[in-house]
Amino acid sequence: MKLSIDRADLLKALSHVQSVVERRNTIPILSNVLISAGNDQITLAATDMDIEILEAIPANITQDGVVTAPAHMLYDIVRKLPEGAEVELGKTSDDPRLILEAGRSRFSLPALSEDEFPVLSADGISHTFTLGANDLARLIDKTRFAVSTEETRYYLNGIHLHAMEGEDAALRAVATDGHRLALAALPVPDGAAGMPGIIIPRKTVQEVRRLLDGFDDDITISLSEAKIRFEIGSATLTSKLIDGSFPEYERVIPRANDNALDVEASSFSAAVDRVATISAERSRSVKMTLEADTLTLMVNNPEAGQAVEEMSVDYSAEPLEIGFNARYLLDIMTQMEGETARFLFSDTASPTLIKDQSDAHALYVLMPLRV
Repeated sequence: MKLSIDRADLLKALSHVQSVVERRNTIPILSNVLISAGNDQITLAATDMDIEILEAIPANITQDGVVTAPAHMLYDIVRKLPEGAEVELGKTSDDPRLILEAGRSRFSLPALSEDEFPVLSADGISHTFTLGANDLARLIDKTRFAVSTEETRYYLNGIHLHAMEGEDAALRAVATDGHRLALAALPVPDGAAGMPGIIIPRKTVQEVRRLLDGFDDDITISLSEAKIRFEIGSATLTSKLIDGSFPEYERVIPRANDNALDVEASSFSAAVDRVATISAERSRSVKMTLEADTLTLMVNNPEAGQAVEEMSVDYSAEPLEIGFNARYLLDIMTQMEGETARFLFSDTASPTLIKDQSDAHALYVLMPLRV
């Protein structure tokens, strides 16, 4: 194999594929990236056996071939090469190593047999549809902060994607960790109707979001009950899905909360952030005291003192005291696109519904804390 390629093109593709590779592997080949050269392009592939990323980039191919190389090491080398460098990659039958040359730099990297490199198939695809990259990014950004990291409840370790039918027809993305829930929706794309409800793993969500950065065109999503494939420009990501049942989340979305608070989202977020400074941990509760058009935020830390801030708001229901996790409040406020956030309360112990007044296709549910 012998080829030359622009350093910037190679670096961008390597940054995508190497992020899938785990730093520690009991199977040596999984630490490597597979490089296949032919037809005036090279294809880079990396996998952890649950996710596979392929990315094709144009190159000047002198001799076709296939080679593997340590993914993170190769990425670090290319990253440290000077901008504008032309990178030459080669391997001969006499030397199993990958030779990388750029200017006066020369590296010889160990190469494992390409025959050992696993391939993640996507058999049984039942539904295929297209989405705008910005639409998929929105579904991810509006929900991924609520994905659980608690491994014992593995079925919460991802985003639930499913198509609603009937009057509420929509493609919904939902995530919850048991303390908060985030939901975002958009019209059902052609081809998505009747798709199985799936749970996309947290790592897959992160990798897809990384691929979407700077990409504005349509993407293609293909899925079955066990696998999902994203075609994003020249990159293709295939992933296993979480084998489990997502909870019946509709049961926890309040329907009768009628104590409404309208608050300027950025001012509220800044106030919560200020009073939470007193907390020894950001997860400590912030007490919200609501009276006629007045909101008082309070944090009481026996070791560090007390913080109180008062805000003018739109609230005309009965007086209410309720506590929330400060970090959870800030995570939700980050998602607000409009100026006003609406809180809908029932009582101090029931879930609170939070909506963005400028986005009818997203909502958040937050469990209160004792104060």
